[in-house]
Amino acid sequence: MTAGSGVLLVLLSLSGALRAHNGDVTARETCKAGFSEEDYTALISENILEGERLLKVTFSSCLGTKGTWYETNSLDFKVEADGTVFATRELRIPSEQVAFTVTAWDRQTAERWDAVVRLLVAQPSFAHSTHKKGKQSAALDASQPPSDMLLPWPQHRNANGLRRQKRDWVIPPINVPENSRGPFPQQLVRIRSDKDNDIPIRYSITGVGADQPPMEVFSIDSMSGRMYVTRPMDREERASYHLRAHAVDMNGNKVENPIDLYIYVIDMNDNRPEFINQVYNGSVDEGSKPGTYVMTVTANDADDSTTANGMVRYRIVTQTPQSPSQNMFTINSETGDIVTVAAGLDREKVQQYTVIIQATDMEGNLNYGLSNTATAIITVTDVNDNPPEFTASTYAGEVPENQVEVVVANLTVMDRDQPHSPNWNAFYRIISGDPSGHFSIRTDPVTNEGMVTVVKAPLASGIQMSFQSTAGVTISVMDINEAPYFPSNHKLIRLEEGVPTGTALTTFSAVDPDRFMQQAVRYSKLSDPANWLHINATNGQITTAAVLDRESLYIRNNVYEATFLAADNGIPPASGTGTLQIYLIDINDNAPELLPKEAQICEKPSLNAINITAADADVDPNIGPYVFELPFVPAAVRRNWTITRLNGDYAQLSLRILYLEAGVYDVPITVTDSGNPPLSNTSIIKVKVCPCDENGDCTTVGAVVAAGLGTSAIVAILICIVILLTMVLLFVVWMKRREKERHTKQLLIDPEDDVRDNILKYDEEGGGEEDQDYDLSQLQQPETMEHVLSKAPGVRRVDERPVGAEPQYPVRPVVPHPGDIGDFINEGLRAADNDPTAPPYDSLLVFDYEGSGSTAGSVSSLNSSSSGDQDYDYLNDWGPRFKKLADMYGGGEED
Repeated sequence: MTAGSGVLLVLLSLSGALRAHNGDVTARETCKAGFSEEDYTALISENILEGERLLKVTFSSCLGTKGTWYETNSLDFKVEADGTVFATRELRIPSEQVAFTVTAWDRQTAERWDAVVRLLVAQPSFAHSTHKKGKQSAALDASQPPSDMLLPWPQHRNANGLRRQKRDWVIPPINVPENSRGPFPQQLVRIRSDKDNDIPIRYSITGVGADQPPMEVFSIDSMSGRMYVTRPMDREERASYHLRAHAVDMNGNKVENPIDLYIYVIDMNDNRPEFINQVYNGSVDEGSKPGTYVMTVTANDADDSTTANGMVRYRIVTQTPQSPSQNMFTINSETGDIVTVAAGLDREKVQQYTVIIQATDMEGNLNYGLSNTATAIITVTDVNDNPPEFTASTYAGEVPENQVEVVVANLTVMDRDQPHSPNWNAFYRIISGDPSGHFSIRTDPVTNEGMVTVVKAPLASGIQMSFQSTAGVTISVMDINEAPYFPSNHKLIRLEEGVPTGTALTTFSAVDPDRFMQQAVRYSKLSDPANWLHINATNGQITTAAVLDRESLYIRNNVYEATFLAADNGIPPASGTGTLQIYLIDINDNAPELLPKEAQICEKPSLNAINITAADADVDPNIGPYVFELPFVPAAVRRNWTITRLNGDYAQLSLRILYLEAGVYDVPITVTDSGNPPLSNTSIIKVKVCPCDENGDCTTVGAVVAAGLGTSAIVAILICIVILLTMVLLFVVWMKRREKERHTKQLLIDPEDDVRDNILKYDEEGGGEEDQDYDLSQLQQPETMEHVLSKAPGVRRVDERPVGAEPQYPVRPVVPHPGDIGDFINEGLRAADNDPTAPPYDSLLVFDYEGSGSTAGSVSSLNSSSSGDQDYDYLNDWGPRFKKLADMYGGGEED
């Protein structure tokens, strides 16, 4: 670049990216720690060898240099204790310059100072230019760069005549903290060329995070040159970015050479230490001396291990049981080695210890570090430290003579070592009292008793026999099918909730005692309340069939329990059961809920406030303290309301303004928990704002107004109620009047023409002669039976008993069998249904025409009396029903 070219000016807006160097030291300051220069510059060749020393930085500390150590943000360069900067590997510098930051740390005060180191690559034309300059000036300042090198910043001469140069061409790395909450986009730097005073300049950036995946992590305003980060950074995803900034004119022509921008993501303590195993199993012999190694636990932290965020320290939280001392073990805080710290391990008293181990980052600082726990199960193994003891001092027994292999007595002993172990098995021998060896003592393998047995009997006198006798004994042991068993039952595993479906949890395998039968063991589920697990029928591997949720109703004390069945294919088959317990570690998968959902407040803020809190289904540390915030949208929320924090779990919601109109307001509140990562939830609380009395209670009128009903609405509701009541009253009056008219309404026709009172209805069956067209000749009373039998088929009276053969009904037996009663009833019912002679003959009854020769007497003697002395006037007093009859008989003579 020529001397007349433009300059890119970088304005850092991120606090802490560069530490300003204040050269004005007051007279009151006698000592000020820091680098001698704010930035150092050195000329280097394009190729650098490993270990090549480049320059030396000078740091002044008021306490001396013994407590100071250096580090850089570049993996290619390191700083020795005396401040010498050297290359860690062989390098080839591809660009014209390299910049990095050197940091000095004070180990006692934890203070830090930064300085920028710029390494400029010497060009071939540099030597020629220097040679020409050397003709004009024999003495050239060592800090003076060659004449063709761009000096963006003007030179300043100090009191000693030395000139100090500052360059804005190579900028120091930009540090961005991870997990920033924004608001985004967040400005990082501003890039500016001094040529933008003459021509319009467009700026752009390229590289990973800009136009390369991950895309659009960083953006730049093409006109102003302001560079932004668009979202939160995650150091564990990517720790650094290398971008290049470009400046072109409106036609796309390059105005300035590109510059390198190095962006480093500052690590935050956002990852808890994670143990490799949630349950560690170890053992130690009883009676071990203090300092005996037991086991090692290991936890890893995804944060930067070179900082306190990733430095894990261990400690023992609890020990169960606390016998004989509450501190039987200790753990190396850095390595995680568990050793015994006290004597007194006795398996006969305590067989197993459960130790809870806590791993904390931030070098074990419990106030600022994140922690996690694991369980160490330490089994105390048995050693032969207890001799067997006879339970009695004297034993008595009897045995008949001349008998062998007879148990004379059982010697009982007590041994406190582990039963059925080599340390427990007793060995007996006779030390005196049996010189001939007639007895031996055998040990019962089950009870550990000594069985005194006769092994040689005295010979009977006078019998000649051999003194030797041998025999072979073959004992066949028959194997029976024994059920498989699970060696670890109950088996406990620990894992985080929310593991995806199909995740392999563990292998829960059973052992078949019948080793020589070559049987296959098959696995199945016996009890899985939530149906979360699946077991491989062949090898017993257990995988998840659904997502495990610690907040489920099937979880008891964070433990989910399932039972599995292991069955062999023996004859007969045998099976055993095993229980798997899954301890679910809580993760932050439930957002907090705001409480309460409704509240009441006075319209003036000075009277009262609303206490709010949150409920979270998770457990510590994924719950409080909570952060209560009002959203920015809509703007009226923050203008009218404010939140005051009371403690980690409670806050107060109150009015910000002096007066708020009465009514019901939906106030959104965002609640964020303290989990990792934190979860937020925006809930609506219905706040009823109403006028209050001097006690701070809502008045009656105020409560109605706060409910959202104005005066006009209340009047309209009252009018509707009055109209409704009026309509109901009118309907009742109309029904009463109609009922009264129905009882008092007069006949619309002449009573003489009203025949309703003259018609009497009788319950007569059948119809009259004038109503039906019958063949009366068929209704004549038959005089002889032959006349009936000579009728054509189908021509007869239907209400007389038919003539013909009657069906035979079944005869009931004298002594019926109980099973025949049902058959007898069914047969009788069937015969009655098919009997045409059984009454009733027909439901229609027709009366015969009497005709001549009727057997009934004449009724002509019942003629009405024709005497005129009968008075029918009293019929007029009987009412309108007898009016027609009174007119017929009472007024006949007048007509």
